[in-house]
Amino acid sequence: MTFLKNVIPYLFIIGIVIVVRVYIFIPVTVNGSSMEVTLEDGDILLLNKIKYQFNDIKRFDIVVIDYVDGRPLIKRIVGLPGEYVEYFNDDLYVDDILIEETFIREETVNFKLTDLDYDEIPEDMYFVMGDNRDNSTDSRSIGLIEKNDILGYAGLIIYPFRRFGNAN
Repeated sequence: MTFLKNVIPYLFIIGIVIVVRVYIFIPVTVNGSSMEVTLEDGDILLLNKIKYQFNDIKRFDIVVIDYVDGRPLIKRIVGLPGEYVEYFNDDLYVDDILIEETFIREETVNFKLTDLDYDEIPEDMYFVMGDNRDNSTDSRSIGLIEKNDILGYAGLIIYPFRRFGNAN
């Protein structure tokens, strides 16, 4: 009986850890250079799977997307439902208003949402891009992303430890 009393707290803790790991937070590894310089190949992020059940998706959030071939994509939210997105001369315009992007260090090829045959981003869909605009599979090539394909928010770098902190 004493043994059981000593083991129950540890089993409870293990159960909580399993629930948190499976349903709330999971590590995800950056694969490739599409988010450089913000994220580097091999960085490990903490994916928050429940944030968007309580909060809205915001412009410039870093998210993990369930991509068609089963590999997750890590991208940045650029356009929200109801908006018109355009890049012209390396500048982002949303509904004809210039939006500053402080994390971009390279040119972005001119692009209009109408290139995807949309006049505005439909409800529950998002326009995403990688920060490394020359080397990114993103909405320019794969189209708009549905909300239910967003696995969660990935704004915390947990490894390497020298880069630990907010990725946004």
